[in-house]
Amino acid sequence: MIATASPAAAPTRQSGDPEVEADTLLFGLRDASLGYGGKVVLRGVNLQVRAGEFWCLLGPNGEGKTTLVKTLLGALRPRRGQLHREPAVFRRGRVSYVPQRCESNPVLPTSVLEFVGGGLVGVRADAARRAGRLRRALALVGLASAARRNFWTLSGGQRQRAMVARALVRDPRLLVLDEPVAGLDFSAAASVLAVLRDLHQTWGVTIVLVTHELETAKRHATHAALFRGGAVAAGPAGELLTEERLAATFGVAAAGVEVDAAAGSAAAAAAVSVPELPPPARPAPVENAAP
Repeated sequence: MIATASPAAAPTRQSGDPEVEADTLLFGLRDASLGYGGKVVLRGVNLQVRAGEFWCLLGPNGEGKTTLVKTLLGALRPRRGQLHREPAVFRRGRVSYVPQRCESNPVLPTSVLEFVGGGLVGVRADAARRAGRLRRALALVGLASAARRNFWTLSGGQRQRAMVARALVRDPRLLVLDEPVAGLDFSAAASVLAVLRDLHQTWGVTIVLVTHELETAKRHATHAALFRGGAVAAGPAGELLTEERLAATFGVAAAGVEVDAAAGSAAAAAAVSVPELPPPARPAPVENAAP
């Protein structure tokens, strides 16, 4: 069972930091082409991530999921099309990213508390507030009792939860994760996903999760994006994660738990049509992307 903080230990808001109302458009792309260098990876992308949603990005390796995540985080700009990033979230540092792997040096002994505290770099807060954020983050992921342990002696699932805690100390409104349960056994993966479910359902954190696992998306996602052949179909999970749509997009049965590179290669010879989404019902102000 995952221990979570009591309601009194909920993440605090920064002074003068406005709440992000439910359904606020946090990130949007309209008719966007995404890529890097001289290469266009994705074309005609229409996607809107709103506050309070849980998104799963699904597709074989090399289909553009990372390119979209880098665009969301601001590391890439669209080659064409329109981009919206909500200032109350992005300019105030209310976005946190959890990579797939920890890049810290395992040779250096690091306590869980020290590792999670690394997420506070650049955060302006006095010692008492920093300590409070650390306690809350560790409690939310069920690692309060492991604060003094060596980070590298934790199990795989515990390390992933510590990485989530490191992101949570920044009190994000939007949490982006790159395959956080890849390589974990069922129990460890379930413990990480339980934390994400609690963050979304109890604390209202918007989640964008990159995953290969269809079952994870079916259980947790409110919205999904399917990547195939340079196109993206995005929308409510109930409309996209159907037997017919998954088979048409990936060439595999929806009963398959994982969408991997081999499955994508096997379907490469078949022409896959990803239906284009209709224009947004409520157009929001957008920034013009760089040409």
